[in-house]
Amino acid sequence: MSRTLRLDAVLIQAVIAGALSFAHLHDLAAAAGQDGWKAWAYPVSVDLLLVAAWRRMRTDGENRDAWLWFAIALIASLGANIATAGLLDLNNVPPWLRILVAGWPALAFLGGTLLAHSPAPLQEPDHDDQLHVEPAAAVTVERAPDPAPELPQAEPDPQSSPLAPAPIAPTVPVPPALLDHAQKIADAHHAQTGAPIDTATLRSRLGIPPALADAIAIQLT
Repeated sequence: MSRTLRLDAVLIQAVIAGALSFAHLHDLAAAAGQDGWKAWAYPVSVDLLLVAAWRRMRTDGENRDAWLWFAIALIASLGANIATAGLLDLNNVPPWLRILVAGWPALAFLGGTLLAHSPAPLQEPDHDDQLHVEPAAAVTVERAPDPAPELPQAEPDPQSSPLAPAPIAPTVPVPPALLDHAQKIADAHHAQTGAPIDTATLRSRLGIPPALADAIAIQLT
């Protein structure tokens, strides 16, 4: 019951203050040359700008534009209340006041547009509204083992290498005299050419068959 009475008292107080401020603004606008419906539109313009700035201040208390336009609308309302309290001759309004009253619609339109289109403050999402993101499952990557480095091929041991086959003893008998003559021919050929005599040259010089020439060449080496 007390809460209802308290709310009713606040509403009554707001209605009285609004009506008086509305009437003062109307009287000032009419005295400044704004007659007819125009005089009634000025109080509406001032009060709407005041309410728009107040709502912006509630949603974004750090908005400097909202505080600025709230102060402008409050000064316009308080100025009209004070001016119509006998401090200003409403029958002889100064030119600067007429200019202010005439320029108020454009000023109020600018303020209302800026307040309506100013970006709203970003609100941090509640923890309950955040999407539950499950942690990613651990993935184990098996790496293939690196191939073993290739070892250089071992060089054959000269001691363990197989021995060259020994020359086969001649199967054709060579007379000693023929062997001595072949040795002389081989020495002369080596002295002339600087190279040992080959089997074909030896055979042609001696005029012997190939088997006998091969047997003599083996003994000469």
